[in-house]
Amino acid sequence: QVQLVESGGGSVEAGGSLVLSCVASGFNTSRGFMGWFRQAPGKQREGVAGITRSGATSLRESVKGRFTVSKDDAKSTLFLHMENLKPEDTAMYYCAASWGGLWRPLSESAYTFWGQGTQVTVSS
Repeated sequence: QVQLVESGGGSVEAGGSLVLSCVASGFNTSRGFMGWFRQAPGKQREGVAGITRSGATSLRESVKGRFTVSKDDAKSTLFLHMENLKPEDTAMYYCAASWGGLWRPLSESAYTFWGQGTQVTVSS
């Protein structure tokens, strides 16, 4: 059974930083691909970042230069390093994973497993 558990969310002021973590159990991060999504109130969930089994990454245009996605396969953990946070980054952030298939890193339909989310709130 695959479980994804996110942590690291919180409330910060604009310009601040946070690091989100997602610990995977029952899922080998070196054999599948993973991603981060977010959903703000009243909006659809959107892809933020993705990473392949080999470590190739993809980022949403609006977070390039501010967010970095990485993973530690030995710890089965996915990370999202967020810097220079803006109020528009406020959302529930979700970790997602898939064993394979076509890699469409920012597409919800590419992922099979989802975490429960961690809230990020950025105040101006």
